[in-house]
Amino acid sequence: MTHHQLTDEAKPPHAPTRQLTLRFSGTRRGARLARRLAVQQLTEWTGLSYDSDPARAVALVTAELASNAVRHGSLPGRDFRLTLLLLPHGFRIEVTDTRPERLPPPVPSQPADGTSGRGLLLVQAYADRWGYMVRDTYTKMVWVEVQLRTTAS
Repeated sequence: MTHHQLTDEAKPPHAPTRQLTLRFSGTRRGARLARRLAVQQLTEWTGLSYDSDPARAVALVTAELASNAVRHGSLPGRDFRLTLLLLPHGFRIEVTDTRPERLPPPVPSQPADGTSGRGLLLVQAYADRWGYMVRDTYTKMVWVEVQLRTTAS
C-alpha cells in the first residue's frame, strides 16, 4: 500500500485487459451508483463473488474516492468521471474531478478526532497502490489499485 504522486508512477504498470469509463453526477446518488458499478464490473470481469475480499475492497475505496469527488472536488453542475481497468494482476479505479487545486491531504498516521478524516486511511489500508495526478488546469485524477488475490476461508 504505497502512495505515489508522480505522473510516471500514476500509470498502470501493465496495459489493461478491459476498461470502462463513465460520467456520474456530482451528487451522493452519483457516488453510490459509481460504487455499485465498480463492484458489478469487477465481479463480471473476474468471476469473483460480491462477498470476496477484492470486491469489498473495491466497494470501499470506490465509495471513498467518489464521495470525495462529490464533496471536495465538485463544482456546481459538474460531473465526475469513473474509469475502471482490469489489469493482469489487479483492478484499478480512477476518479477524475473538476477541482485540481484541491489535492488529497497527507494521510495522517492515525485518525483525527471527530466524524471525518478517516477516508484516506481506509484507502491506504485497502489499496495496494494509490495516488493522484493533476492532468491539466481543469481536472485531477485519484487512482487506486486493488490486487485480485483472495484469502482462503
